[in-house]
Amino acid sequence: MTSTLVIVNDPRDWPLAIEGVEIVAASSYLTGERFAKPGNVRLFNLCRSYRYQSTGYYVSLLAAARGHKALPDITTIQDMKNQAVIRIAASDIEPVIQKSLATIRSKEFVLSIYFGRNLAKKYDLLCQPLFRLFQAPLLRAFFVYHDRSGKWLLQNITPIAARDIPDEHWEFVLEVARDFFARRRLTVRQKAKFSYDLAILVNPEEAEPPSNPKALLKFEKAAESLGFACERISQHDYGRLAEFDALFIRETTSVNHHTYRFARRAEAKKLVVVDDPASILKCTNKVFLAELLQKNRIPTPKTLILQRDRRTPGRKIAAELGLPCILKQPDSSFSQGVVKVDDHDGLDHWRKELFNSSDLIIAQEYMFTSFDWRVTLFDRQPLFVCKYFMAKKHWQIIKRDRQGKKTADGSSLTLPVEHAPSGLVKLAVKAANLVGDGLYGVDLKEIDGRFRVIEINDNPSIDAGVEDTVLKDGLYLRIMEVFRRRLEQMRK
Repeated sequence: MTSTLVIVNDPRDWPLAIEGVEIVAASSYLTGERFAKPGNVRLFNLCRSYRYQSTGYYVSLLAAARGHKALPDITTIQDMKNQAVIRIAASDIEPVIQKSLATIRSKEFVLSIYFGRNLAKKYDLLCQPLFRLFQAPLLRAFFVYHDRSGKWLLQNITPIAARDIPDEHWEFVLEVARDFFARRRLTVRQKAKFSYDLAILVNPEEAEPPSNPKALLKFEKAAESLGFACERISQHDYGRLAEFDALFIRETTSVNHHTYRFARRAEAKKLVVVDDPASILKCTNKVFLAELLQKNRIPTPKTLILQRDRRTPGRKIAAELGLPCILKQPDSSFSQGVVKVDDHDGLDHWRKELFNSSDLIIAQEYMFTSFDWRVTLFDRQPLFVCKYFMAKKHWQIIKRDRQGKKTADGSSLTLPVEHAPSGLVKLAVKAANLVGDGLYGVDLKEIDGRFRVIEINDNPSIDAGVEDTVLKDGLYLRIMEVFRRRLEQMRK
């Protein structure tokens, strides 16, 4: 079967023949036996309407059931009807919206988006991220100017039926369609030798990403050796997730963040996703982890959960935990949002500061060690163990200035699992299994030969030259083998 289909209500609505692309009537796709088989099929749904239970709606719905990759897919169709989703999508590209529409003098503006392009080239900067967010071939975006805020707002975005394209736009639409399918055809040829498509979510601007550029290249090389076509994507590619079979998030995760939205959507689309949304939700909140570990009797430093509206006296905190002690924001990471307080004045000051951003914070017993242990696991199996040493003359492995910028970090030593203390590894596995079967880094401290879990991290650091010094390229291969195995299990 032709791998690329354009689905329209009436083939006469789409007067264009393109090599390698088959124009198919929606009725034939919905009822034809030839199209009912699963396979590596990409289809472009250009039906007149995507309203609930319309022909266009069922084309994308049945495509999902058949394992075909549709644009727009059924999730995108629903997203275009959801104002909350539209607001979130617009917030991700707000600077682009304001810059692109800065010279518009009216209070309303309508933008036609044809395969990510507009007749006026100056609007392509805005068309392309909208096309990536809402992956429908033909779109119309409605903007309004908000006097109070002095900003343009995306009010609505809807698909355009082929028959509703203005006559004077058709020549341009056919030109960009030819260009789009030509590039798509080249991509399909390049991917022909691969069995699966893997998206790796990264942020090139992130100052401290979980994997450095060399590690990303090694992940890609390992994945390709196992039959994955790899592509790095960014936060603007939210609407493209239906094109892939798996998503690997190599950007620092957070719940109130696009990484969590990507994970949720990928899971809803039945992609293999790491980090999965449940792991992000659990690991990025230290209040949850404290409760989880205590409930399951996992050894930890003495820990208190403090509530803003119930002011626990500082002397009681000091009596239970001692001074100095540690205060943490629930969503702290990479040593940010974590402070050591040495006296009662510092305790009162930092409690007030941290309560500005959360109703609950963590207070924890301070345990000085010259290094932290970390056991990194995937699919419930330990991969390697690291010793992360404290930064010089500092109590954390990363030292930061008042603005949170890293000024120094400690050295590290990576060990084979079998060379690490067995009690350390067993405790780390037990703690991680409470969260799930994802990719985790369990941080522990060792005092007098006894181990205590500090936290469980999703999205742990895997940098070339640091965490891979024991397993080398085999580390990347082992991680990608789990992706492959999970995909094969899903297909069965």
